[in-house]
Amino acid sequence: MDLSDRQKELLKAIVELHVKNGESVGSETIEKEINLGVSPATIRNEMVKLTEMGFLKQPHTSAGRIPTSMGYRVYIQELMKEKEMPVAAEVQMKQNLWQKRHTSNLVVKEAVRSLSEKLHMLSLAINEDDEVLFSGAYFEDIDVTRFVLSLFDENPALREIIGRALGPDPLHILFGDELGIEYLNPTGFVFCRFEGAGKGGVIGVIGPARMNFPVILPYVRYTSNLIDEAIRSY
Repeated sequence: MDLSDRQKELLKAIVELHVKNGESVGSETIEKEINLGVSPATIRNEMVKLTEMGFLKQPHTSAGRIPTSMGYRVYIQELMKEKEMPVAAEVQMKQNLWQKRHTSNLVVKEAVRSLSEKLHMLSLAINEDDEVLFSGAYFEDIDVTRFVLSLFDENPALREIIGRALGPDPLHILFGDELGIEYLNPTGFVFCRFEGAGKGGVIGVIGPARMNFPVILPYVRYTSNLIDEAIRSY
């Protein structure tokens, strides 16, 4: 489904404003904060088209729009530019992992802790022994928090979810509303496979669907690569 340049620019703006503010985005907000060079009426018409095409949806309580998982995927694949990690963060994370590299399980455990600390998110890993490790902040909705934490006690359920990600790229993104589990609808998963010394595992974060992907993706990818490098260096 091809989008015009204007529609792409509008979708990018709506995703980034929604991620920043956590609220639905109306045409007035777009006109005030983003210079698209068109009238508010044109913006509204394009937003309706993007909604009809499945890239946006309208919450019941608002006249504005928010991105769908399909909208987020187009943003991630075509519209966003990943942020570079700060060099200080790279160095600190590497130093922390290198101190644990004599034991692969400790490396993964430290990677989970460091990722959570840097992103202020709930991070998790499934290590080479199929053990689930997690660290960090939870969700505002207590029911979502309870359900996500229950996944860590039910390794087969968590592995089944992660197993839905297909393709050769080690980095994967899943959106809760694609999984058919009500409590996961507002969530998103970003995880990356690592090789380690044996069969490998996965590491990543679980957060709201509106997570800051340009920042998060480089951190998850870098952390996965660090695990590989630390384990192989010993």
